[in-house]
Amino acid sequence: MRVYLIGYMGSGKTTVGKRLAKQLKFEFLDLDELFEGKHCIKIADFFEKYDENAFRNIEAELIRETRKLKNSIISTGGGGPIFNDNMKFMNQNGLTVYLKMSPISLTHRLSNAKKIRPLIKEFNETELEEFIINQLSKREVFYNKAHIIAKGESCEINTLVQSIKSHPLFK
Repeated sequence: MRVYLIGYMGSGKTTVGKRLAKQLKFEFLDLDELFEGKHCIKIADFFEKYDENAFRNIEAELIRETRKLKNSIISTGGGGPIFNDNMKFMNQNGLTVYLKMSPISLTHRLSNAKKIRPLIKEFNETELEEFIINQLSKREVFYNKAHIIAKGESCEINTLVQSIKSHPLFK
């Protein structure tokens, strides 16, 4: 069984993923970390050297490689579900969980984050919130195709574990 965590950057996919993996006794895989380790370059540096399209193509390959995994929680990048039919692939090859957060909450988290995010590094807080609202309006069409939608601001791990275990796709 593969559980794919999707959601906007800063929604807590990595944090929630590690906790879910521990509770379910699954392996945890962060696709952003896998990308950086496999290609020996930080995603921020990759974006500066190459373009987003090149990143998205490699990201799609990594998502397809997860088909081989068993009993794994997989944290995807925020744009992962949007490109290259990745959402369709994840829905067909596992259980998808969308960690949904409001634009205000995401703006607060991202403006206070230590990790540099290449797509938003130039924005002040007002511009960031506008950017997030705009992107979410496009991305939620994909995110909302998830099998389970969980509130990211108050994600209770035990409740999410029960939702996952009781889902008909959970094997």
